Order: sequence, then C-alpha cells, then structure tokens
Amino acid sequence: MIDVEKNSAERVRQGDIYRNIEYIEYAIEEYGIIDISKIVFPLIVVLTQDCDLQQDYTFRLHGEPKTSQDKYLLSVLVAPLYNADQFYLGEHLSELNLKMAGFESRSKKTANKSLKNNEVPRYHYLDFPNDIPIVSSVIDFKHYFSVNIEQLTAIKDTNFVCKVSQLYREDISQRFASFLSRIGLP
Repeated sequence: MIDVEKNSAERVRQGDIYRNIEYIEYAIEEYGIIDISKIVFPLIVVLTQDCDLQQDYTFRLHGEPKTSQDKYLLSVLVAPLYNADQFYLGEHLSELNLKMAGFESRSKKTANKSLKNNEVPRYHYLDFPNDIPIVSSVIDFKHYFSVNIEQLTAIKDTNFVCKVSQLYREDISQRFASFLSRIGLP
C-alpha cells in the first residue's frame, strides 16, 4: 500500500493525482467546421519532475520580469490511472472501443503477483489506503500524455484528489524513466 497526502499544495507537484482530466485526441478543421475529439480520463498522476514544476511556479508567479522565460513549462507529463480489476480483464479502455491484452489471459496467479509487485517494467501497480476514494490502480507507462500547465493549475483546486508521498512518487518516476529509456528491439 502506498502512502499519500490529502492536502493540496499551492502548485502542481509531481505525484499529484487529479480527476476528470481532458486529453485532446485530435482537432480537424474542414470547411470552416472544427471537429475536436477529447478523452476524459477519470484519474491521472503527474509525472513531470518536481524541480521543474517548482521552477515554473516560482518564476511564473514570483519571479522578477526577465528577458527570458526559460524556466516556464508548456505542459506537464501525466499518465492515466486504470482500475486494476478492469485492467486485469483488458477492459480498462473499453469506452474507447479498445480491447487490451489483460492479465487474466495469462497464468493468473503469477501475472497478478508480478503486476502487484511491480515486476513488469511497463506497468506500475498502486494500492491506496482505505480513506482515499481510489480503487487499486495500474499506470501503463505507454499511455502518458501532456496537459497544459496553465490549464492544470486552473483546475487544481477542484480536481485534486491526493498526492503520492515522496518515496513512492520517486519510485514511479524512476520506473517511468527506465521504461522510456529502454532499448527498443524489433
């Protein structure tokens, strides 16, 4: 079980979990009509390094006028949290008409244990305390995306759920970085 904090900070932080975050899948303009497709993820976790988030906050809100804004972030990396029970069945993206390879189809006992012990590099399993209204969840490191920092800051007060404590957020960050830096073989 992970350790979380319920208090929202002044700024967006690494390990923050937010609800109802929009991802713009595409925007197409045809004959003056704009078609926008968005996906609303029920829960996401912030993956961007906290030092970068701190610098953005400090220089954007409290910095003296500068000739450059090189500390500003354009966006924040996040990843969806998927309901673990739906994930095991491969149904966590069924609302998008996607059938994923679930863990139920594998040796159930071995697969579930390796997933829960975070032995599968692509995924990170999170089990929340009883006083946090989040079911056991899985992060799929292939499904990360970015959210505009100003948009996330604007909805922070209404959409913040909790924050993963420092030790656990560092574990998530290290595993995410390791997954992204793997050597891709054909």
